[in-house]
Amino acid sequence: MNRVIARKVVPANNQIFKLSSKKFFSDEAAKASTAASSSQSNQESDGNLSFTGNVQPYDIAIVGGGMVGMALACSLATTPLTKHLSVAIIDSSPALANKPCIKREDPPDPRVSTVTPATISFFKDTGAWQYVQQHRHAYFDKMQVWDYTGLGYTKYDARDVDKEVLGCVVENKVLHSSLLSRIEGELSDNHDTDFQKKIFHSRLTSMSLNPSSSSIVVDSTASTEASYAKGRLAKLELSDGNSLYAKLVVGSDGGKSQVRELAGFKTTGWKYSQNAVICTVEHSVENYCAWQRFLPAGPIALLPIGDKFSNIVWTMNPEESSDFKSMKEDDFVKAVNHALDYGYGSHPKSSLPGSAGMFSWLRGNVTIFANESFEIPPKVVKLASERMAFPLSLMHANEYASKRVVLIGDAAHTVHPLAGQGVNLGFGDAFALSRIIAEGIAVGMDIGEFVLSDFFTDYIGLVLSSEFLASDDAYPDDAHVVAFVSLLKKYEAERKLANMTMMAILDGFQKAYSVDFGPLNILRAAAFHGAHFISPLKRSIISYASGEQRLPLFS
Repeated sequence: MNRVIARKVVPANNQIFKLSSKKFFSDEAAKASTAASSSQSNQESDGNLSFTGNVQPYDIAIVGGGMVGMALACSLATTPLTKHLSVAIIDSSPALANKPCIKREDPPDPRVSTVTPATISFFKDTGAWQYVQQHRHAYFDKMQVWDYTGLGYTKYDARDVDKEVLGCVVENKVLHSSLLSRIEGELSDNHDTDFQKKIFHSRLTSMSLNPSSSSIVVDSTASTEASYAKGRLAKLELSDGNSLYAKLVVGSDGGKSQVRELAGFKTTGWKYSQNAVICTVEHSVENYCAWQRFLPAGPIALLPIGDKFSNIVWTMNPEESSDFKSMKEDDFVKAVNHALDYGYGSHPKSSLPGSAGMFSWLRGNVTIFANESFEIPPKVVKLASERMAFPLSLMHANEYASKRVVLIGDAAHTVHPLAGQGVNLGFGDAFALSRIIAEGIAVGMDIGEFVLSDFFTDYIGLVLSSEFLASDDAYPDDAHVVAFVSLLKKYEAERKLANMTMMAILDGFQKAYSVDFGPLNILRAAAFHGAHFISPLKRSIISYASGEQRLPLFS
């Protein structure tokens, strides 16, 4: 945890006293909150503004108002220490300019996300989940995964880890609209918070940052241009001719992030020789389970979306994706049922001879509630949406943060969709960054660079003054250590570990199931049976996939 070790300071009367760090932190938090809440009081909530003269800058500029960017804005608005911040959201998407009307009777959009219990909890904390519940969504408490060779399968049940659900499938437009409704309706119209936000319906064209030093003290009354010149602000130019200043710029603008490019962040990654075909299909019965089968060219997933609808995410090579996207609807439905049933290989047996006995001793006294026998997914009877295809790739930014700039979501990382974890990683970024910004405000730190606040700089300057160090009251061991870890780097370290771990697991799965080779097929079958019959491993996998940051076998 960030802390200050400062033993003595010389007041005007030359009496030595000790500073209470607890009182200082409290006072600094109050100052930061009050200053932030008044910084935008003279700005209009609507209409575009061009910043000149002494117009106050924004505390945070979020570039990209998609699901992850709006999640960050929503979290900032509902956290006590950050609800007074002024936030600019920059996005040219029509969904922000004209909020779409979502009708329950309309077929589900093919673009969906499988949100984990951890993400659901975050949404509930911000008050956005109540809006999700007003629209179509589908919880599922079971999942079956199997191999096309028929050698192995595994089943997961929420009750194995004392949970009610494994996840919930929600249309992306519902998630986005719910976050926007929370901000627009609850925070703006009802004025239940001092949160100041402005949406710029435009695109970022340039971003400039001036170098600065933490030793530079900028008067709090300095103009916006003076603060920018001293490196205390970032300047953003927009496509509509407007410009604005911000203490912190958050890049949540997707895999082709303009913020990442302008800030000079390097990336590592590669393209998979695969495309994903997505669509909505309809059943004659309700689907309550998530299904995934690994095929020679890639996995196919069948995800419940409610009202007898399911979502298809089918990974295949680019040539096949073109054919499957354009084939007749009836032929496509037959191909889907073929892929989820006997296509490419037989059904796995419910247990191999001796398998249950071999692994049963590892279960201990834990009761397995789920029916462990293999099941066939419900038949698809109709295609209910357009088919969409997009290429798959892995990308990871070498850095997530630098002075005044930080990346979240797909701007920082993109992953293979085989486990539906991409958006959950992004939501994890958003909520972690919100929490860490609050930690910085609590100790009076600059939210963009997290250097010392003006008051803190003056205090440290007095402690380290030559007059004090030369006095009899200065002791050799008085190093007056200021142990401030950059909170932006703290965010980077925390999220890099979580994201890279998940990325490595998903990339490993992709590579392991891209090869049809006899000995490897047997190893994959053994892995399926291990996950199915070894209860501690199964519980760890479920917990990790649910959003608990614990690696399997290390819980």
